[in-house]
Amino acid sequence: MKALSSVRLKATAAATLVVAVALGLAALVLVLALRGTLVSSADDAAVRKAVAAAPYAETLRLSRTEPAETVVGGPVTQPATPLPGVKVQAGEVQLRDGAAAGIADPDILLTKAEPAAATTDWARSGQYAVAQIKVATQSGPATVWSRVSLESAEKALETLNSALLPGIPAVLLVVAGMTWFSVGRALNPVAAIRAKVADITASDLHQRVPVPGSKDEIAALATTVNGTLDRLETAVDQHKRFVADAAHELRSPIATLRARLELAERSELTVEALADVERLQALAADLLMLAKLDAGEPLRTGELDLGQVAAEASLRARRRPEVRVELDIEPDVVMSGSSAHLDRLVTNLADNAVRHAASTVRVRVGAEDGEAVLEVIDDGPGIPPEQREAVFDRFTRLDEARARDAGGAGLGLPIARDIARLHKGSLVYAGSGFVARFPLGEI
Repeated sequence: MKALSSVRLKATAAATLVVAVALGLAALVLVLALRGTLVSSADDAAVRKAVAAAPYAETLRLSRTEPAETVVGGPVTQPATPLPGVKVQAGEVQLRDGAAAGIADPDILLTKAEPAAATTDWARSGQYAVAQIKVATQSGPATVWSRVSLESAEKALETLNSALLPGIPAVLLVVAGMTWFSVGRALNPVAAIRAKVADITASDLHQRVPVPGSKDEIAALATTVNGTLDRLETAVDQHKRFVADAAHELRSPIATLRARLELAERSELTVEALADVERLQALAADLLMLAKLDAGEPLRTGELDLGQVAAEASLRARRRPEVRVELDIEPDVVMSGSSAHLDRLVTNLADNAVRHAASTVRVRVGAEDGEAVLEVIDDGPGIPPEQREAVFDRFTRLDEARARDAGGAGLGLPIARDIARLHKGSLVYAGSGFVARFPLGEI
């Protein structure tokens, strides 16, 4: 599931990133466009206000008590028909720094022809939209200034930002969740195909992966996998039949040849030939056993005492004069299994141990943690850690074994492990020998 999760995660991250970039750009354009629109509207409103106030500049009089170049002031008279949107009230003109005067509306300012220093403070940048119109008055040229506050624009932008800041992450979470869910549903058929392929072994190649009804690329993949399994099953079946037929056909001539050699006049050459025939006979038997195991033939199981099977098989193991076989058998280690197959397992392990032991082979049977445990230990050189799994490969023999004896073809241990797995057990090399574990219940 790890690979699928990786694809799912990458697809979700990519979709969320694309949407995040798109939303970020859209939000930026929206904020800039709204700001520009609001500022432009405020500028237009300031211009309209200045245009509307311009006629009222004629009502301003120069004060007789102040120098003309210092102040513009005087009473403000309200026309009969004021322009819409312009607030004009009667009253004295307010003086600003001795250089400017504004009429009653605080957002209207009248100065002499050029702006005074006070105008900069009155029309604070960033807070107001400002417009100006030059007019001619009785006291000379003047400028009508108007301003419109940008506070409403800033509030509108704040409202938009307050909506975008939590809104965009919320949208991204929704996009990520929907993408994760959608990609997961799309990959479910792939997970089913992967699980089925992982469950298929050489002994059950008849199984096929499920083909979804979506008629898409995944369905095409499932169909292709099933076609490959069809061809693989055919090839494996042909291989199994060949091995089984070859092993079966070899048994008869080898048995005949062995009988003739045993009846022939004894000589050193005859003894050597007889030893070679025995190895061929053992090889044919191993090949036939492998063919049966690969074919997945059902076991004929029953309750048996593993200790008794191990003791009898150990006695039949090949012997070397300098090696003794010791038994450490617990009574009543009863399990369900095939007596013939387990006998073959113990025999193979004991033969291997006798072949490589220096002086002693110990066969132990006991029960631990609800499992039947079989140990075959020898005092030989042992197997290097890096080769403890390689010895279970077919036709594999370590270099030391090849140099030490000519017996065995590298099939005994693979057959023993296949038999252990057929009994829902395991076989590994640990410490100084092989350890097999089997469930005590029914298999």
